[in-house]
Amino acid sequence: MSLLGFTSSLISFTPPPPSLAPHLPSLSCLSTRIRNPLLLSVRNLDYKCESQASGLYMEPVKESVELNRNLYANIEPYETGFLKVSDLHSIYYEQSGNPSGHPVVFLHGGPGGGTAPSNRRFFDPEFYRIILFDQRGAGKSTPHACLEENTTWDLITDIEKLREHLKIPEWQVFGGSWGSTLALAYSQSHPEKVTGLVLRGIFLLRKKEIDWFYEGGAAAIFPDAWESFRDLIPENERGCFIDAYSKRLNSDDLETQYAAARAWTKWEMMTTHLLPDEENIKRGDDDNFSLAFARIENHYFVNKGFFPSESFLLENVDKIRHINTTIVQGRYDVCCPMMSAWDLHKAWPEADLKVVPDAGHSANEPGIAAELVAANEKLKNIIKNGS
Repeated sequence: MSLLGFTSSLISFTPPPPSLAPHLPSLSCLSTRIRNPLLLSVRNLDYKCESQASGLYMEPVKESVELNRNLYANIEPYETGFLKVSDLHSIYYEQSGNPSGHPVVFLHGGPGGGTAPSNRRFFDPEFYRIILFDQRGAGKSTPHACLEENTTWDLITDIEKLREHLKIPEWQVFGGSWGSTLALAYSQSHPEKVTGLVLRGIFLLRKKEIDWFYEGGAAAIFPDAWESFRDLIPENERGCFIDAYSKRLNSDDLETQYAAARAWTKWEMMTTHLLPDEENIKRGDDDNFSLAFARIENHYFVNKGFFPSESFLLENVDKIRHINTTIVQGRYDVCCPMMSAWDLHKAWPEADLKVVPDAGHSANEPGIAAELVAANEKLKNIIKNGS
């Protein structure tokens, strides 16, 4: 996909508010950083530009209220628990923030990735009642890494059971990567329960997306990382890496499972950031995390997300077209390339598409994190204003 070209333009600088001062680059480097690529914001196919320097966000064009773009401070949950969702599965959940606030549910990636304490930081804890939960087989949910009774439709049912258990009439939905897939599927199944959507790193679970990342496409960008993923599989089985890994991740030998899980997980962790993140890559060495992450991801991909058709999520956009939605996408996302966010935007131009020009896939990259916080702030303002 070719990059969108921009003509050179003169950028005038307005001094930032004092609250941003500690985060700004020195004036000596400002003139260099301000020449960074422009942040593309697309709304209803009407293009506008917002200048972005690393760590510096100018006031968005046409924004009536300046939105916070800084992650909120770490907080602890005020409630944790387990909800039995079937005879086999129990899911871990937690609540933090304002118990009387506007509810928002966080849908983690993977599938199989589980939640982390840092996930709470995207939301204003004074305004939001923040609900995190680990999907079937992931994180603290039990049984660990279990594939039985584990489908997209089971997870959608779990989300509804959790909402009802917490006595929440309707809530905001936030999801990235696989979380964006699940958020779309849940919202299309229960549009009347969703007050707003924030989606990141769009993944529609189509064959071309799976083939890109797991069958050699992304290897053109990360050939060094790809070799370890590739070399675990004998040459005569490399016609389909998804199937070859499925065989090993479901082996009767636990060490065979662990070896495949480590290779699968490290491949993904080495490609999620624009710039390498060593702490993230080390997650591939954690057998407990890797086994759930790799087994459940592979299980969903082998089964094509359990969707009735490849373009199921695009075909059902009309059911959620009325929901206030922001899509945040890293321009250089190798795991979930921008083609999917673009296809979703074309099918759903009413949703705001924020393309971060200096980011890959991870929600923890500075530009993506800032846009995610701002998207939640925008929805917060809409709720406060009653419109």
